[in-house]
Amino acid sequence: MGKVSRVFVLVVATLLLPSVCFGASPWTEKTTYTDKVIGKFEFGVKNLLGGWTELITEPMDHYKEEKTTKNFLMGIKKGICHTVLFSVGGALHLATFPITEVDITLPHNGVDF
Repeated sequence: MGKVSRVFVLVVATLLLPSVCFGASPWTEKTTYTDKVIGKFEFGVKNLLGGWTELITEPMDHYKEEKTTKNFLMGIKKGICHTVLFSVGGALHLATFPITEVDITLPHNGVDF
C-alpha cells in the first residue's frame, strides 16, 4: 500500500470512527440549514479555542473523585487525549461548517463551558 493510500485510509478512519463511538453533535438537532451552519461554526470555534482547557479540568475532576496520585495521572492522560480530540475536532468542524451532512462527533459533546 502506497503512502498516499495509507494517509487516505487514516483520514477516512479518523473522520468515521468518532461517529460510531459517540452520539451526534448538539448542532445536528437544529431544524433549518442556517441554524445548523451557525451551530456547527460555534461548536467548532468553542472546541478549537477551548480544547486546551481539558488539560486542567480532566486531572482536577479525576482527583476530586478519588484523591490519589494515580487518579490524577489518569486525568492528565485523559486531558491530553481530549485536548487533541477537541482541538482537531473543532478545526474539522470549522473546515466543514457549510456541509451540515458531515458530523465529527466528540466525546461528551466537546468542551463544556
